[in-house]
Amino acid sequence: MTDAADLLLRNAEVHTLTAPDECYDAVAVRDGEIVAVGSDYEIAFLEGVETTVIDCDGRVVLPGFVDAHTHLENLGQYQVHADLTDVAGPEACIERLADAADPGREWTLGFGYDESEWDDARYLTREDLDRVSDRRPVVAVRVDMHTASLNSVALERLAEAMPDDDVERVGGEPTGVVVEEATEAVWDAIEPDCEETRELVAAAIEYATARGVTCVHDKVRDSHAPRIYRDLEAAGDLDCRVRIDYWSDHLESAIDVGLATNAGSEFVETGAIKTFTDGSIGSRTAKLSEPYVDGEEDGDDDRGQWVVSPEELESIVATADEAGYQLSIHAIGDEAIDETVAALEATADPGAARHRVEHAELATDETIKRMAEAGIVASVQPNFLQWADEGGLYDQRLGKTRRKRSNPLRTMLEAGVPLAFGSDCMPLDPLFGVHHAVNAPVESQRLSVTEALRAYTHGAAYAGFDEDRLGTVEVGKKADLVVLEESPWDRSERIDEIDVATTVVDGEVVYDGR
Repeated sequence: MTDAADLLLRNAEVHTLTAPDECYDAVAVRDGEIVAVGSDYEIAFLEGVETTVIDCDGRVVLPGFVDAHTHLENLGQYQVHADLTDVAGPEACIERLADAADPGREWTLGFGYDESEWDDARYLTREDLDRVSDRRPVVAVRVDMHTASLNSVALERLAEAMPDDDVERVGGEPTGVVVEEATEAVWDAIEPDCEETRELVAAAIEYATARGVTCVHDKVRDSHAPRIYRDLEAAGDLDCRVRIDYWSDHLESAIDVGLATNAGSEFVETGAIKTFTDGSIGSRTAKLSEPYVDGEEDGDDDRGQWVVSPEELESIVATADEAGYQLSIHAIGDEAIDETVAALEATADPGAARHRVEHAELATDETIKRMAEAGIVASVQPNFLQWADEGGLYDQRLGKTRRKRSNPLRTMLEAGVPLAFGSDCMPLDPLFGVHHAVNAPVESQRLSVTEALRAYTHGAAYAGFDEDRLGTVEVGKKADLVVLEESPWDRSERIDEIDVATTVVDGEVVYDGR
């Protein structure tokens, strides 16, 4: 006699994402695994006295989304402090920061502003933020986290810790805008303790599961988060699988204590060693072979900067690869991507190690071909295509030609590059990313609905060596599932407006918005 299931999802439109158009009516789950996928009639026989049955009422069921590039602690900051992602300009930022000021907190913090979307397209300055407070430190972090704006109090407090080259000045006076290494002084100053980190992580996971995310690859540096994840798992309170990618600062320590890629538990495992090469396009610090166009009229030949030099990158890659670690390398500008791929090509077997280039926004056709031949994973963010329309950030910084060459998702896929989708928390919302991949302005950027969903499920799982347990709806896979209110195939022009109805992780409902 077949044992009853713990959970049934019935009266559904179940897309397995294993083959084009493969669709069923129902899914059965037992002990956290999928035990049957089939018709309503077949699955009904697995209902027992204690079986939980969810009537999906025709809703779409997909594998849970795997976000291959997150910063959960920073995402939690958006929930706990001022969220500046949707503000219309500097004045609105000032108002929101003032509203968020908490007498119980020393610092007033805001996260996620994007000046490229404003009519007054400029960074926030210390004069702006002095209006929030001229007695307490105030910081607003740009959406890419490579630029921060500080008020006069924060500037004075952190001046000695910030490299002068990364502090913007006009007439010799700091504007309040800092980039790259100087932002590290900000992060160090506002670093949360263990108790606050738990608050931030809990808020971020709640946010993620409400958007159908069941697993994240979290980039972690100098944080209590790894301990928090393991404590939550031990208490049975971790509602999302976490793959921890440790910053290269921790490489020697990871080797010393014997952390290994893919070691861990069902819910918390060690992933890659993560490092940088360049900065970001929004901060004009991505390393380009040609200058940024918005400085050329002033005779500026700015082509970005190395955050980690090619020589230092080669050393990190060699040490990590020799120790058996997967590598996850941030590279955005075409020059940075070329250097990154060259460093990874020099490893023993980049395809078997599933080494990854994070972002790869300006990868050239030649570099994409090399990535495909080596089996290097492109861990990309389809939501970045929100800046790829005419007049958007890519136009402002790079000009029309490079804007159209940015984020070449279709070119990568057709070349055979393993494609993994993530959000970089800009924003963390898989359906937003899928929408932009499906509706991208240029053919070389555009994917079908199925291709985009697979990159956010099976592709991201593959990037984390998890394709045997996550990423499709199949018997034997973990019961990590998302139920959508509407079909992305039927609403392909407005996928970003589709709501998540239910999220299931390991057979347990962790979000129910029906």
